[in-house]
Amino acid sequence: MSSSAPVRAVFVAAGSNIQPEEKLQLAARDLRRSFPDISFSPAYRNSAVGFAGEDFINFVVRFTTQQNPREVLAELHRIEELCGRPRGAAKWEPRAMDLDILLFGDLTCDEPGLILPRPDLVKRPYMLRPMADLAPDLRHPTLAMTMAELWAKFDQRAHPMAPVHLTR
Repeated sequence: MSSSAPVRAVFVAAGSNIQPEEKLQLAARDLRRSFPDISFSPAYRNSAVGFAGEDFINFVVRFTTQQNPREVLAELHRIEELCGRPRGAAKWEPRAMDLDILLFGDLTCDEPGLILPRPDLVKRPYMLRPMADLAPDLRHPTLAMTMAELWAKFDQRAHPMAPVHLTR
């Protein structure tokens, strides 16, 4: 890591529907070790999207880093594997752990395996609501709206979410 690399704020969505309390606590501990200035949104329980399965618990984290997006992604994949998610797992099925980079400063990127900002952020309530809780005044890098404004526009009634207390 070069000391001349800019420090960027990174937002990552975390979710699990296989032993979610246990797996999310494990991921949170390891994320804190890797990124000590981490902060956490509230956690929410919601129905699985895209397949029938147990409810998910989701939250969003924020941390800063001088690492590049691929280095952070590699660390997130390591933590997913630690939590029981094999690389190459099918997309629409139960997850022991899912860690997705939502925003990486104001970077934009469209490469295989890494699209920034993550398009799902504004389409998925389990990403957008905790993001709006954590950084309500943050402007989306390409939509020129704050996270709070994006969440206010979202059809919240169609996607019920219940707050969940997690020790992190």
